[in-house]
Amino acid sequence: MSVNKRKKAVFNWSGGKDSSLALYKVLQQDEFEVVALLTTVNEETELSSMHAIPFLLLMKQAESIGIPLYPVFLPKNLPVYEQRMLDAANHFKAQGVEHFIFGDIYLSDVRKYREDHLHPLGIEVVEPIWNLNSNEVMQNFLDSGIKTKIIVTDASKLDESFIGQDIDAELIARMPSEVDLCGENGEYHTFAYAGGLFKHSVEFEITETRQMSYEFKLENGEEKTYHYWQAIFAT
Repeated sequence: MSVNKRKKAVFNWSGGKDSSLALYKVLQQDEFEVVALLTTVNEETELSSMHAIPFLLLMKQAESIGIPLYPVFLPKNLPVYEQRMLDAANHFKAQGVEHFIFGDIYLSDVRKYREDHLHPLGIEVVEPIWNLNSNEVMQNFLDSGIKTKIIVTDASKLDESFIGQDIDAELIARMPSEVDLCGENGEYHTFAYAGGLFKHSVEFEITETRQMSYEFKLENGEEKTYHYWQAIFAT
C-alpha cells in the first residue's frame, strides 16, 4: 500500500483572520506538511509589518497552533525587503520546501508579485481561499469558530469604536456599506486568538487605542498621509 507523502510548505502568517482561515483549511486537509509560519516584523517596533501585532503575541499564536514561527525582521529601509524574503525562501528551499501558502483572496496584483518572485526559485504559490468573494470568505470564517479582534482600522473608513471588537455576525451586519467585509482594501486588520486551529486561547490585553499617521510616497512622487486607529497591547 502506498503512503501519501505530504508536500513540505511554509505558511506566510499575518496573524489575522484570513491568514488563520487559510491555515485552518490547509491543516484540515492532508496535502501539506506546514514546517513554519513565516512572518515579517519591524526591527525597531517589534510589531508585525501589516497588522501591528507584537512579536511576543505572534510567538504565542505559533505555540498554540503548534507550528514554529520563522520571523523575518525588516528595517524601515524597504529596499531590503525583497532580499530578506529571498534569503528566507532560499533557506526553506534548501530544506525541500517547494510551496509557499498565503491567505490572499482576490488582489491579483499581489498574487502576481508573489508568483513572479517565487516561481523562479522553484516554489509554487498556494492560495486556499483565493477567488472567493468577501461574503463567502466571511461565512467560512464565522463557520470555522476562529475568534479574532479588530486591532487596526483605516480612520477614514472605521472609527476607533471598532478597535478591540470581535468579528462576528452582529459586527458584520453593522459594517458601513462602503467597507469590504473582509477589509481586503486595508479598511481593517485583525488579531486571531482562539478557536479553530488554536489548541488554546492566546492570552493578551489591549490597554488603549491610539491614532497613528504614516507618510507614503505614491508612484507619481506625491506624498500622502494616512491615519489609522491602532490597538496598543499590554507588554
